[in-house]
Amino acid sequence: MATTTIFQDLLVDHVEFYVADLAAQTDWFTGGLGFGVYADTEPDASGKAPATRSAGVGRGEIRLVLTEPLTADHPAAAYVARHGDGVADIALRVADAAAAYREAVRRGARPVSPPARHGDVVTATIMGFGDVAHTFVQRLGGADARTLPGLRPLVGPLVGAGTAFDSGLAEVDHFAVCVEAGQIEAVTRFYQKILDFDMIFSERIAVGSQAMTTQVVQSRSGAVTFTLVEPDVSLDAGHIDEFLKEHGGAGVQHMALTTHDIVTAVDRLGHAGVEFLSTPDAYYDLLSERARSARHPVGELRRIGVLVDEDHDGHLYQIFTRSVHPRGTFFLEVIERLGARSFGSGNIAALYQAVELQRGDSVVA
Repeated sequence: MATTTIFQDLLVDHVEFYVADLAAQTDWFTGGLGFGVYADTEPDASGKAPATRSAGVGRGEIRLVLTEPLTADHPAAAYVARHGDGVADIALRVADAAAAYREAVRRGARPVSPPARHGDVVTATIMGFGDVAHTFVQRLGGADARTLPGLRPLVGPLVGAGTAFDSGLAEVDHFAVCVEAGQIEAVTRFYQKILDFDMIFSERIAVGSQAMTTQVVQSRSGAVTFTLVEPDVSLDAGHIDEFLKEHGGAGVQHMALTTHDIVTAVDRLGHAGVEFLSTPDAYYDLLSERARSARHPVGELRRIGVLVDEDHDGHLYQIFTRSVHPRGTFFLEVIERLGARSFGSGNIAALYQAVELQRGDSVVA
């Protein structure tokens, strides 16, 4: 199918989480990650009781909307009952929300909400993978990025107001998505056909008696990236299988957030109480055989457990938080890129091994 210019400048506008306890999740993002609260639920002028309550939290270019259902018949209630807290909507900034919606539906996307204008914001929603939707967001006349239907911006800077510390987190780098066995090709084709994404990486990764297939799809703008992961069910079950079981199907396993100095960021986040997956000393003993560290001394990386990888364009550093999700099905990645743009097999194997370590399995270095 011929591409159009409609989807060429896609950006992540915001990410909406459905949560069971808004106060607890807001506290975790603000107290643990240094996010500021930039918006809250707008009162209904009619006086009707709201079906949900929300908070906008973030810092830098990261904007999250945390939404708690207040009625049993709201879609957020069904989502939380099935999946627990999790990513329900990865909203995409576009130049023309109505045109993006019409074209996506024409290409075969499942419609959720038709285009609607809310002041200076136009939104329209389609389904993506699993129970995760994509809302197209168009901001007219440079509308405040804090503005969304049902939310009122709070007085102060765009993000960062009221933060306890500067965590150094800057923007969303990518989303890791677990899909059921046999579905990765269909999900990849969906993003290629519907939103003009390109597949930029594909590989089968085997770790011990487990294996997975990964395919990375990215928007033409390079600003929206999904790392799709599918388990090999012919081998032993691993953390991908466990995610699919506990989550109740496909979904976002983790969200990667960038920083310009990962050593400082990890130290600050750790001081705030965020726990990270550990890395065995053998990883650093063997690091020189696989990659070199272009910026941070290996001793510093070893001290805090940061992983390093390289590609033709440069280096990247990454570390994964321990999941605080009751089902263990969502966590965060902190990543620093020094020119590296791709997702090398060393990175993906390191992720697989790090999560297996949390499950109590041995790590293959």
